[in-house]
Amino acid sequence: VVTALAHPERVARARGGGFLMVSGTGAEPERESRLREASWLAVAVADRPAGAASARVRLAAAIDERTAREAAAPLFAEGQEVRWADGDVRAREVSRLGAVVLRERNLARPEPALVRAALLEGLAETGLGLLEWTPGARGLRARMAFLRGVLGEPWADVSDAALLARAEDWLEPELSRARRRADLARVKVAEALRRLLPWASGQAGRFAELAPESVELPDGRRVRLAYPEGGSGEPPVLAARVQQLFGVRETPRVAGVPVRVHLLSPAGRPAAVTSDLESFWADGYRAVRADLRGRYPKHAWPERP
Repeated sequence: VVTALAHPERVARARGGGFLMVSGTGAEPERESRLREASWLAVAVADRPAGAASARVRLAAAIDERTAREAAAPLFAEGQEVRWADGDVRAREVSRLGAVVLRERNLARPEPALVRAALLEGLAETGLGLLEWTPGARGLRARMAFLRGVLGEPWADVSDAALLARAEDWLEPELSRARRRADLARVKVAEALRRLLPWASGQAGRFAELAPESVELPDGRRVRLAYPEGGSGEPPVLAARVQQLFGVRETPRVAGVPVRVHLLSPAGRPAAVTSDLESFWADGYRAVRADLRGRYPKHAWPERP
């Protein structure tokens, strides 16, 4: 008892063939020692060799749990422990002496604030893959990343690191309502991302104008733009059949940046790539026309489209 009172942090409980001290350090009695049969120890002398996982017990006495709890009473704590473990939220009601768990039970209704903190821990540890990134969400993020790369502020940084750092800003109120990993997968990510648009400055209303989802061609069809997902400010790609672009003299622009035009054959195969349609019609079209005219003779290939 004296030893336990003198060194409460060295009170240790049996654990898988060894012991765990209240301080969190593992402890191992000598292999032939009868102390290995005890449930609790009060360790008087122990040393930890360099590189060893556990301390070697040199001198100790067996005690019961009541004595252990009395000696280490200042280190007793109980309450809810909610954390991210094994890929999901783990919630328990725990009584412990320092690192030694005395009693625990699973909690069906842990405190929401603790669950929220555990989910944030999970996002930081696992990443944005915990969310369900639909094509619409990925496309929206790519458009936002493009504007950030081209125009900078007030358009938000939507890189992985930035989104994780600001998770509390754009994932509310869904984050506070979530209780487990599966709830994060139900978040409507596109809707949540829109919270990062610059509403306060009034620029959010220009988002569709500056980074449109599609452009209209002379035949009346709208063609979706493919924005790079890297967020480097690279221009989006407009892929359309050559005939659809007849009459388009200037390269469409988004946020002042000319798009990269992929001109396709009637079969949808790449025929040419340009960021300057005016130059293409003047210089490059002649060779493309000769090639496609031979392969697709049933289609119209005017000399001056």
